[in-house]
Amino acid sequence: MIPALVPAFVASPAHADSAPADATLPAVSANAVATPRAVDPNLPASVETVTRDQFDNWNVVNTEDVLKYMPNLAVRKRFIGDLNSIIAVRGTSNTQSARGLVYADGLLLSNLLGSSYSFPPRWSMVFPDEIQQVDVIYGPFSALYPGNSLGATVLVSTRMPKKFEADADVKAFTQHFSLFGVNRNFNGTEASASIGDRIGKLSYFLGVNHLENTSQPLQFATLAKSGTPAKAGDTPVTGATFYNNQTSTPTAVLGVNGEGIEHTVQDQFKLKMQYDFTPTLQAAFTLGYWHQTYNSDTSSFLRDANGNPVYSGKVAIGGYEYTIPAAAFAPSLGHSENWLYGLTLKTRHATGWNGEAIASYYDVGNSVARTASSGAPGNGPGTVIFGDGTGWKTLDLRTTYTPVAPQAGLANHALSFGYRYDNYFLDNQSYNTLNWRDGAATSFANSFVGKTQTQALYAQDAWRFLPRWKLVYGVRYEDWQAYDGSQTLPGKAFPYSNANQHHVSPKASLSFDVTDDLSLRASIGRAYRFPTVGEMFQGQINGSSIINNNPNLKPEDDLSKELTAEWAHWNGVFRFSLFQDDVKNTIFSQTDTTVIPNVTNFQNIGKVRSRGVETSYSGQDVFIRGLDLLASVAHTQSKIIANAQNPATVGKYFYRIPLWRANLAATYRFDERAALTLAARYSGRQYNTLTNTDTNPDVFGGTSSYTVADAKFTFRPTRLSEVGIGVDNLFDARYFVYHPYPGRTFYVEAKLRM
Repeated sequence: MIPALVPAFVASPAHADSAPADATLPAVSANAVATPRAVDPNLPASVETVTRDQFDNWNVVNTEDVLKYMPNLAVRKRFIGDLNSIIAVRGTSNTQSARGLVYADGLLLSNLLGSSYSFPPRWSMVFPDEIQQVDVIYGPFSALYPGNSLGATVLVSTRMPKKFEADADVKAFTQHFSLFGVNRNFNGTEASASIGDRIGKLSYFLGVNHLENTSQPLQFATLAKSGTPAKAGDTPVTGATFYNNQTSTPTAVLGVNGEGIEHTVQDQFKLKMQYDFTPTLQAAFTLGYWHQTYNSDTSSFLRDANGNPVYSGKVAIGGYEYTIPAAAFAPSLGHSENWLYGLTLKTRHATGWNGEAIASYYDVGNSVARTASSGAPGNGPGTVIFGDGTGWKTLDLRTTYTPVAPQAGLANHALSFGYRYDNYFLDNQSYNTLNWRDGAATSFANSFVGKTQTQALYAQDAWRFLPRWKLVYGVRYEDWQAYDGSQTLPGKAFPYSNANQHHVSPKASLSFDVTDDLSLRASIGRAYRFPTVGEMFQGQINGSSIINNNPNLKPEDDLSKELTAEWAHWNGVFRFSLFQDDVKNTIFSQTDTTVIPNVTNFQNIGKVRSRGVETSYSGQDVFIRGLDLLASVAHTQSKIIANAQNPATVGKYFYRIPLWRANLAATYRFDERAALTLAARYSGRQYNTLTNTDTNPDVFGGTSSYTVADAKFTFRPTRLSEVGIGVDNLFDARYFVYHPYPGRTFYVEAKLRM
């Protein structure tokens, strides 16, 4: 089995610097392209790994791009620099962000302040060029991770310099996009530089990155086709187009609105320092800074008889009357400043006992979001939201025991014990302003605040009780609290009672090595995914009415099962997995149709069952020397079994879980200087409504099936230089995740190294 294909996992989500002595690595071909940093033979779950040598030949601009060809996994990335890139995997949709964990060198990047597209992992705290490898752990089968691992856990391992190095990388990209009334090019650039060295016992890495990009239109202003004849006084307009929306309803498109065409500028700074006090005791410090600004432009396609744009009021289109709300084309802009601080102290004995302590603090130091009250040009009134003081802090303490070799007594057991603490705090303050672009706050509008805290104790044992049999079992105890939650209107405060839950999550996995090349594993695990601050406390306020989310939410209660076979063959590894997740009290935003008037907020859905099959293959020198291949096909059925608040959804497919996913990435290395990658991504039928009423999904507002092809040619003129030319969405497929995805995008890249 080639090391690049062995599922790579570290016993803790920190740097993987050493492998256990009994984790022997098979022989490597002379043309091997990747070497994982460590192997944990005691992982009770399926793992897929991608290494730097692999994704260096892909079109990678943002960190999340390294996951683009992982089995049964997709990233909801709408454009380069998108702030809302959410992981979707197995029975977890691309709006359930709290069902995934992302760590970088043990520091938590998952934004568990909420669970939607608005709370993505903070990918920008990692440069793609500093990544050594990424491991994706499927399912909540390890006691080492909280219930948020219900979907997947992503472990990003970054590199530290062994000697002096300096790198510079410049990229440019462009796409042509045509839809409705938009037909133009959208362009962007990225530049990064880093420097690092190892001086005695001290290693350091310092990097900067600058990204600027303009997205394709993300949202359009629409109104259902009118049957009301136009009246005298209605303004006749031209420029509207019509299409049948996701429910096959005739719809008028009036212009670009909402998030519109988003121009984003992002700057990153990263400092990592590592000090080896002794050969077996190491400390590390991480400082990450990320600043971003965005400006979402909107435009009306409608023109009156004099050619002037029309933004609101009663208009006549084709002889029928339409009423355009004042805020239909309201633009927005904003900025935020984010800091990540991390400290790590650990021992690194190859066998015996080790200890590790990881502390992190993520601080949203400055966050401002401004939205106009109307789409009319100018600097009129609007709202401004301040998110300062929001963030999270974590502490992980862990001790592990690694046996020297299978022997009698303790040496048959690989042990892990640990404690985890996390604290999330949300503080959003909204004010009215007379100048939405840069005016001062005038009058208070509303606020949402709240906190959650979780403390956990866990233990896990990997017991090799026979030469070919191993049992990995563990338990996790979690105590969760939500407190200080309130919503406030002018002169009115709505405080909420504190909430507390505690649960025990047992896990077990039994594996059998049929031969040296074939292994079988059965895993089962319970997990509790606790509500986030946003789901409980961050509601909506319209005028004088307040719509709460749900401070009485129950945690998601999941029972996951998996059967897996892994076979080393054809210079690679095949994996075949059957899985099933039964989630009681699924937390999701839906409409309670059993009350009048209906209430839409985050609610508990009685039960959702997801079951499916995954097949994957990863190999090197496949069929011919120099050809590396990643391939996967997955089928998932996710259905609502019980839902007392909306009985019409029972028996329907759950939200945005495609029936099929398939990925293929083939890289041919002509020699050490040149490589060509051809890749394809497929996603099948999925639904954008819980009632499955979206019968026309492949349009704006729907969620498409799609097939997308990518390509990249990489050439290294010298040992220290590299150029790349690539394209994503080669055949310019038009596909949607409600918003349009990018059109055909071309890339050029140049790198220099010292």
